[in-house]
Amino acid sequence: MASPTSPPAPRSRSRKPLGKMTDWFRQTLLKQSKKMPVSSESSPNDVSESTSQDSPPAPSCSSVTSPTPTPTHEGTSSSGRWSRDYDVCVCHSEEDLAIAQELVSYLECGAASLRCFLQLRDAAPGGAIVSELCQALSSSHCRVLLITPGFLKDPWCRYQMLQALSEAPGSEGRTIPLLSGLSRAAYPAELRFMYFVDGRGPEGGFRQVQEAVVRYLQTLS
Repeated sequence: MASPTSPPAPRSRSRKPLGKMTDWFRQTLLKQSKKMPVSSESSPNDVSESTSQDSPPAPSCSSVTSPTPTPTHEGTSSSGRWSRDYDVCVCHSEEDLAIAQELVSYLECGAASLRCFLQLRDAAPGGAIVSELCQALSSSHCRVLLITPGFLKDPWCRYQMLQALSEAPGSEGRTIPLLSGLSRAAYPAELRFMYFVDGRGPEGGFRQVQEAVVRYLQTLS
């Protein structure tokens, strides 16, 4: 009679727990690797520094907000002659327009090429008279007062004269009186502290007016 054989060893039972442990160990390693940083030697600060070095630098506040410099007239300084729109403003009465035009033509066509403001030619159409007169005075370096019998009768001429004196009462050379068709006794009392140009002189006093304006402009350079 054959001897009974011993039952085979339960190999399948021993392999199943080992496979489960291997899977559990692999999943644990995967979870830990996800929680670990990319490199044990690098820190978040190092990562940010490397990315900031690769990216282009952001523009500074000065480069963004600084305006483009305004070009000056032919490279000259805006604080000199070109800081105002006109070199001279000619104040005259309406009945003296012909004389004023001759004076302006003389000043503009001369060697200095002075920039002149003539009210009936250069005033903005539709603008208020008071604002236009004040703007003309403030936009000009010098003011020529063409003092005639019509000037003394015109209230707007007297307004311009007083306005010019109030803006620059102590500035020598800015206000230039040109006396024409009047005697010395008729010279306005408000201008008695100023020398005037006599219109009975050579070229009607135009040359003296031009020299006075050019002399003042030279003080601005």
